[in-house]
Amino acid sequence: EAVVAEEQLAAALEESARLEEGRRAAEAQGPSSAAEAPAPREEEPPADFICPITTELMSDPVMAADGHSYERSAIERWLATKSTSPMTGEALEHTFLSPSHMVRRQIREWQQAHPGQ
Repeated sequence: EAVVAEEQLAAALEESARLEEGRRAAEAQGPSSAAEAPAPREEEPPADFICPITTELMSDPVMAADGHSYERSAIERWLATKSTSPMTGEALEHTFLSPSHMVRRQIREWQQAHPGQ
């Protein structure tokens, strides 16, 4: 079961990196002409509000020893089988997770300003 969870997390991180690469490539191309402009879409949440493991908006963000915020359940699953940072691959000095109250508040404020997202 731990191996399956590890494989799922690895796949999610790879997909996240692939999507981020695609987003950066699209930004590098610059704005398209008005004729090619896509229809308006929902505003994406700030990247700091997205868990790097799940690639979802966090609801219970915690800070790990690497200084990055993660969704609590996702980083707890990660730390059940590893003692490295999901972001850097470096060994973590400790596995204590501290609640990110400021990030949680900012996410809630963003959600209130963008209902339905």
